[in-house]
Amino acid sequence: GRNYFERASAPDVENMEEAKERAKILAEAAALKQLASDYMHPEVGVKTTDPTLFGRNYFNRYSAPETEDERAEILAEAAALKKSAVAYMHPEVGVCSEDATLFGRNYFERASAPDVESMEEAEEKAKILAEAAALKHLARDYMHPEV
Repeated sequence: GRNYFERASAPDVENMEEAKERAKILAEAAALKQLASDYMHPEVGVKTTDPTLFGRNYFNRYSAPETEDERAEILAEAAALKKSAVAYMHPEVGVCSEDATLFGRNYFERASAPDVESMEEAEEKAKILAEAAALKHLARDYMHPEV
């Protein structure tokens, strides 16, 4: 009889290890696709059906008097995060600022500021100038021996 599983036109059959590895790779690719979609579309909310997320915490409830300060702090942080996210996702919007310190000039590190010499550079410069003065004196004595 004919062997239908080992003929040349039979479809390739992968073993159990290859099937597990293929399933693992496909699961990772699906997870990466989901993460990329979440990253590129932050306007889409987070959807979940995990029942533990809807539980109630009786120890740190919102009606406690000390949480009002925390709530205001959390809302301020959320507003700052939203502002940062909008600035990140829309770089075409310019940066606006009216802080007076942003318009000040640094007179010490500007391009036209004179260079500040280190102590070693100053000593080397003084040594070179002293040698140049001595050479000038020797050249004058050589050119005018009568003086």
